[in-house]
Parts: sequence; C-alpha cells; structure tokens
Amino acid sequence: MCREIPGDMQGSGGGVSMRILLIMDPGIPVPPILYGGHERLVSLFAEEYQKLGHEVTLLAGPESHCSGKTVTFGTNDLGRSKQVRFKEARFVWKYLRKNRDNFDLIHNFGRLVYLLPILNSPVKKIMTYGRPVATGGIKIVNSLPNRNLIFTACSDNCVATGNIKGHWETVYNAIDFSQYTLNYKVGTAAPLMFLGRLDRIKGAHTAIDAAKATNNQLVIAGNVSHTEEDQAYFKTVIEPQIDGTQIKYVGPLNDAEKNMQLGQAQALLFPIEWDEPFGMVMIEAMACGTPVIAFRRGSVPEVVENGITGFIVDDAAGLQQKIAEIDTIDRFLCRKTAMERFNAEVIAHNYLQLFNK
Repeated sequence: MCREIPGDMQGSGGGVSMRILLIMDPGIPVPPILYGGHERLVSLFAEEYQKLGHEVTLLAGPESHCSGKTVTFGTNDLGRSKQVRFKEARFVWKYLRKNRDNFDLIHNFGRLVYLLPILNSPVKKIMTYGRPVATGGIKIVNSLPNRNLIFTACSDNCVATGNIKGHWETVYNAIDFSQYTLNYKVGTAAPLMFLGRLDRIKGAHTAIDAAKATNNQLVIAGNVSHTEEDQAYFKTVIEPQIDGTQIKYVGPLNDAEKNMQLGQAQALLFPIEWDEPFGMVMIEAMACGTPVIAFRRGSVPEVVENGITGFIVDDAAGLQQKIAEIDTIDRFLCRKTAMERFNAEVIAHNYLQLFNK
C-alpha cells in the first residue's frame, strides 16, 4: 500500500530550515494532470517550501511526486468505498505515530481525521480547507486535548463556514504566476471564456446567454461530472447551444491549453450560483492579464478588485453591461495586482508565518 520515492532534499533560501510534511487524500495524484484543485495546490506548496530551503515530504495517492521525498498510499479512485478510506486513514495514523518527531510542521490538505494521533503532540499543525467546512469534526477535535493546531480556509467566506471553535486564519489560494503568459492586448473580436466544471451552479448557461446578448463568441472549457444531474444539465441545457462558431466547447484543458485559451480571451465570465469558496480559475485568468466578470457570491468580493482585475456584478444584466466595458481594464495592471496577492511565493510565506503571529 505504501511506496517511498527518494527525491532531492536540497533547497535554497534563507531562514531556518524546517522539516515539513504535506498530506493530501488519495483519489487524484499530486500534481493532477487535468482536474484537481487542491491536488494542484499541494504540489505548488511542496515545491515552494522546497525552494525556500525546507525539507519536504509529500504523503499522497499513487503516482504523486515532488522535488522532496514522496510517500504514496491508497487508491486513485474518487468513488472508492468507506472501507478503503478507513484503511487509508489507518495508514496515515500509523505513519504519523512513527514519524511525528521527524517533522517541524505538518500541513494537512486531506481529511481532518488524519491528525487524530498527533493532536496533542508538540509538532506544529495546519489543517487547510478549500470547500465549505463540516463543523462536526471541528467540534470533536476541539473537544479533545490539542495544541499547536491552526485551521485555515481559502477565504473569509470559507472560514465563516467552520469558525466555531479553535484558531482559524484566512490564507488565500495561489498559483505559480511564472507558468502563465501575460497577453497585453486582445482584439475586439477576441472571445469571452467560461472555464470550470460544467455543473449548473457554475453558471455556464448564464455565460452563454451573456455572449449571445452581447454578440460575442464564447469558449467553454471544463469537465462534465458523472452525476446523473450534471450529465442531464450538460445534455439538455449546454450542449444544444454549442454551435462551434459563436459557442464553442473545447473540453477539459491541461496547463498549456489553459494558458493559451485564457490569454486570448477578452474576459473570463464567472456567473456562479453558489458561494464559491475561492475560484482558482479567477486568478489563473488574471495571471494572463484577462479580467474577470463575476457574480457577487462567496469569495468573489475578496478575489476580484473591482475595476482593476475585473468587475463584480449582481445579476445577468450587470454581466452584460460590464462586458461592454471590459477594455477599460489594464491587462498589465490586472496581472501585477493579482500576482502581488496570490503568487505561490507570497502565500507559502503566509502559511509559514502563521505560528509567528
């Protein structure tokens, strides 16, 4: 069940070197090939901690790797059974009992239950959430003896879903801006873009309506989940409107394709119908200089700087109005502003400073 892969343990950077363990659930490898938001973040921070001179160990699913040491466990299957998940938790418990004194910081992006054996040990622990928090586990953990445990979530909005007990901090998500190319200028005929999982709550149908109402081309990219409800939404609402000319669907994108498609777009449309905890695609677009027009839900007011990196709107009419004003956004300033807030180096530093507060 476990495979250990040696890696280059030499890093660079100033300060005291720490031994850091990053934990992620199996199901999707770290880094992911296509879909996998948290898996992408774990990979990013593993590499960034290593660059800063720390010794990094990654504990994650099969086919995972990083520049430090990687220990793999479990099964890459998002539909795996509760029995398999329990076996995975037992593996992590055994690993932590044996190795907890070998680390200065344990940064867990996986299940909270993984931390049970070390809750009251002196090692510093960060439990990071990227989706709405189930508070039952938080109550249980905080009813037990614990120390040196900080909970983080990717926005104030997300923190508010779990901040019932314990020490909570907001630490935003990040990307590596060096992997995205700034496109200083696009033409008036450049397409709009929708990028995200094609569920109704992500709002692809609203993006299509806006493109048609403003006579713009729209490129839709993203995966269709396998649930019956989402399949029906795509087949009955989205697919009939894809004509290959004004409304194009290009499927899931790898990193190179994402960089190309986002960079050549006038704007990214983000008309969400739920309280999105963060929305990585927004800063991926900004990294290309592409402004975001988004509904005022969830983390959007924290991520989008109105009039600088895009526009925040309240409804479909507002979305259409701001499409007409998108050329007032300076694409260079859009990227620069977002990079100052969300680049991986900035956010990694924010995590490592938590225990100095």
